[in-house]
Amino acid sequence: MTDTALLIKDVDKFYGPVDFGVHAVKKLNMDVRKGEIIALLGSSGCGKTSTLRMIAGFEAVSRGTISLAGKEVQTLPPVRRNVAMAFEGYSLYPPLTVRENIAFALKASKFSQGVVDEKVASIAKLLEIEDILGRYPSSISGGQQQRASLGRALIRDANLHLLDEPMGQLEPQLRALLRGRIKHFIKERGLTAILVTHDQTEANALADRIAVMEGGVLQQFDTPQKIKERPANLFTGTFVGEPPMNVFEASVTGSDSKMAFGLKDGVRLEYAASDFSHAVRDELIKRQKVVLGIRPYSVRRSADGVTGRVAVNQWLGDQTHIAADFAGGTMVLVEHDRTELDVGQPIGIHLDPSSLHVFDGESGRAISHGQELA
Repeated sequence: MTDTALLIKDVDKFYGPVDFGVHAVKKLNMDVRKGEIIALLGSSGCGKTSTLRMIAGFEAVSRGTISLAGKEVQTLPPVRRNVAMAFEGYSLYPPLTVRENIAFALKASKFSQGVVDEKVASIAKLLEIEDILGRYPSSISGGQQQRASLGRALIRDANLHLLDEPMGQLEPQLRALLRGRIKHFIKERGLTAILVTHDQTEANALADRIAVMEGGVLQQFDTPQKIKERPANLFTGTFVGEPPMNVFEASVTGSDSKMAFGLKDGVRLEYAASDFSHAVRDELIKRQKVVLGIRPYSVRRSADGVTGRVAVNQWLGDQTHIAADFAGGTMVLVEHDRTELDVGQPIGIHLDPSSLHVFDGESGRAISHGQELA
């Protein structure tokens, strides 16, 4: 008995002739366990929606296989896949009321009308659309249509629930409220769900694991914590995290006692060799060029640090964001106290080696996270 709900193996998607058209998804491999919530996270055009539509059966697979509940389905029509999908474009039936739209998927079931009404009322309460159940799609807002579409998908008993930007049209306060409710609903019923989003806050809040995609390629597939703490490559490191990771190109020199990174404008960061594991040191000395990364929350001000000059100082109500001119670029620091600093004021910047991420200068692959070898 396997706990795998979905298995994607070596899947390619071309728009146009295979090997000559637009290569939207490239040799994708992914497994989803029963009861998991997975987020496909990436910018517009990265391949996440194409992936979702191939799973649902609305796009043909150019190469590879997709298995649901242990059965290959890539050649089956959507109706035979037992997949529920909430589209970004809502796709409600105009002649039906919101209540009828949500209940539509239950018509083929053997539930009594009383049970159907109870289920519709429950999902409407969860999504806060109880007051529009008797209205038609053309008479409600985009956010209300999106919630109705989401309710129609979640109410179904399916092997897999696919949610395409499920809350993109909602106000931030309502979106934050519904994230928690929807996650509880999915987990309580043991549903398996995949959602597409470009919002990393949404992905972190809802997903057990996140698949970061860019250029049709799966960059990393892991828990939200590991993706942030141990990014597999430079793209993931800079894409995930707010504010974004600070990055600087650097040259590397090393000896038995010291490791040094040379940055632009003559900035030199020196550390004891013992600050890095033997494995990391061996990787570093093979390379002349690397990219150093550090999260804004990990940057510290220190009297004996490398000098930078304040370019921007913003108090955001609960934290201070400082941008400083540093090594030919900008270093962003986040501090939790209100910090009084003038533009142009020099500050000392300290980068602890345990907080550094080091990436290969050519491939972007992670070499180290702090003291650990990737």
